[in-house]
Amino acid sequence: MLQSLGQNLVFGLLVGALYGLVALGLSLIFGVTKFLNVAHGELVMFGGYASFYAFSMLGLDPFLSIPLTIIILFVLGAILYRLVFSRTIKLPEESKIKNTLLVAFGLSVIFQNLALRFFTADERGITTSYFSQAFTLGGVRFPLPKVAILVVTVIFLIILQLILKKTYTGKAIRATTQNWEAASLMGIDIHKVYLLSFAMGAALAGVAGTLVAVNYSIQPSMGLGWTMKALIVMVLGGLGNIPGTIIGGLILGLTESTTSFFISSNYREVAGLVLFLLVLIFRPQGLFGSKEA
Repeated sequence: MLQSLGQNLVFGLLVGALYGLVALGLSLIFGVTKFLNVAHGELVMFGGYASFYAFSMLGLDPFLSIPLTIIILFVLGAILYRLVFSRTIKLPEESKIKNTLLVAFGLSVIFQNLALRFFTADERGITTSYFSQAFTLGGVRFPLPKVAILVVTVIFLIILQLILKKTYTGKAIRATTQNWEAASLMGIDIHKVYLLSFAMGAALAGVAGTLVAVNYSIQPSMGLGWTMKALIVMVLGGLGNIPGTIIGGLILGLTESTTSFFISSNYREVAGLVLFLLVLIFRPQGLFGSKEA
């Protein structure tokens, strides 16, 4: 009993790390720009397909394909910002959220149909010989692909935090997040900051897509499900709170795994939504967000 519970908790933490990574890019984008990009799940999907084709056509290990995926999704994010989202940059915050929500919903439908046209509706995934390996610690089994989720998530969280705290670009991003008008008056190019933030968020979605392709499967209609996970995690952690986003992902993963263990796996998704609603009702700023957020 205890060993089974321990296995479920470990599984929940490892899956939760993936939820946190998926939400990390969305949290960065919303925290800086106040763009509510509900097409974020489709960016995760494109990241998964990029790694899948790098593996199947070039023979590139999925973890070695992450830099390539980052470049592809960074460029895609920059293009989306320039062509679409930049039009809403100077709208009031509430109008910006509403308009980008509608625009992103349209993009989501377009991306799904494009993926269906070019990639077909078949489910795809990445499998190599070492993916079936695992190690045991204290009677609990740790599958290597899921351990890789935690490792990659921690690496990119550290990289993002270093960029935000130690570089001029990061300081410009943080200044723009606090007050874009004041930042503009101080000589910061907010258009460049928004573009970089959006592109970085898309790149992080691409990294998450690689891990989804390794641990699950990818197909054109997968985006909505991962967008919902990202939104739940972002609300749990606090809107725009980067470390809180990862913790929110872990909380969601643990909530789903314990629900599966004590009640039924049929209710794991429901448990996440109930937690989401409870946080919205009793602490709308998120578990780790400030009231000003």
